[in-house]
Amino acid sequence: MAALSVQELLNRLLGIQGLRVHGAQLTAQGVVVDVRPRQRKARCGLCGRQAPGYDSEPERVWRHLALGQYVFWLRYRPRRVTCPEHGVRVERVPWAAHGSFFTRPFEELVAWQAQRMPKSSICRLLGINWRTVGTIVQRVVKERLSSSRLEGLQVIGIDELAYRSQHNYLSLVVDHLRSRVAWIGEGKGEATLDSFFDELGEERTQGLTHATVDLSAAFIKSVSKRAPHVRLTFDRFHVQQLANKALDTVRRQEVNRLAGSDEGKALKKSRWALLKNPWNLTVRQGQKLSELKRTNQPLYRAYLLKESLARGMDYRQPKRAAEHLDSWCQWASHCQLEPFVRLAQTIKQHKEGILAYVETGLSNGVVEGINNKIRAIIRRAYGFRNLEALKAMIFLCCGGLEFTPPLPMAA
Repeated sequence: MAALSVQELLNRLLGIQGLRVHGAQLTAQGVVVDVRPRQRKARCGLCGRQAPGYDSEPERVWRHLALGQYVFWLRYRPRRVTCPEHGVRVERVPWAAHGSFFTRPFEELVAWQAQRMPKSSICRLLGINWRTVGTIVQRVVKERLSSSRLEGLQVIGIDELAYRSQHNYLSLVVDHLRSRVAWIGEGKGEATLDSFFDELGEERTQGLTHATVDLSAAFIKSVSKRAPHVRLTFDRFHVQQLANKALDTVRRQEVNRLAGSDEGKALKKSRWALLKNPWNLTVRQGQKLSELKRTNQPLYRAYLLKESLARGMDYRQPKRAAEHLDSWCQWASHCQLEPFVRLAQTIKQHKEGILAYVETGLSNGVVEGINNKIRAIIRRAYGFRNLEALKAMIFLCCGGLEFTPPLPMAA
């Protein structure tokens, strides 16, 4: 095997295409390698177009990966060019993004780690500031996040997420088929979702077939207006959540009405017995339901209404589910329980979307799972003061972006 020159050895150790090594120096900060681009003609740092030279900037260094305990730094005196489109700009270098003081492999490593660990751990491991981690994440996501993420959308899920106190919300559009976040907008109203359809465009909107949403009037209105051909789907989780809220409202009304009486005392600690699934009840909770059947008919009727609606969502034949919903709405409309009377009106209004769930089996489960992951990201960072930093982290961890950390060569 032929011996390698120092320049060739450093070139291979750096692992970066498009540069030449012409010297190195060992310092207290690490190994400083003098490099220059292979291309002779300078290019604009923004658009990459060849442009005439203007002058040169002072010498600067870029942080690279480490070999053992020694950090590599790339040193070069970049030229400036006169770009016809962008004016005087620093030339493009093959080892780093424009405006960055870190090499692309180093930023790739930071992004890979940011998907898996908190910023404080990255700072301690790599010896950089936590603000630097955020800046690198935003730059990498901006480069990697392509508008093609909106291509091929067919089944989408829409939901909102509170990311700070004082009612600060984000609206998320999730690609069901690829299980990733496709779009993020600030706010949660109709206008926010309209901006998604504006960015999606008329042609790509026509490719949508289904949209899973909660029973948010603003989202329903936006989808119905901007994509009337899309079939709205309301999953059983949100429908049963409305039934649970109606049942709990009846329970509180009964507790207040019977306060101080023996019947009122019997209602204590009945909430979970009423809201749980029958197969999850403890023996004591089953006894509590039996007591309610004898002592409080209105509340027990509300419990039966809740359970009957849940059974209706179990059907897999849309025709049978439709018949059950019609029968349930008729019962709820005449049950003399105001919360369930209102719920019956809601069910009638959104019946087609509920039946779409029965027919397709689509739910907002993927969206809720991604929401939980985003909440974990927010808790891990103890909150985000910068909305753009939060969006970058969401796309980094939930947008389908993949990064490859530098791995040792196989033996």
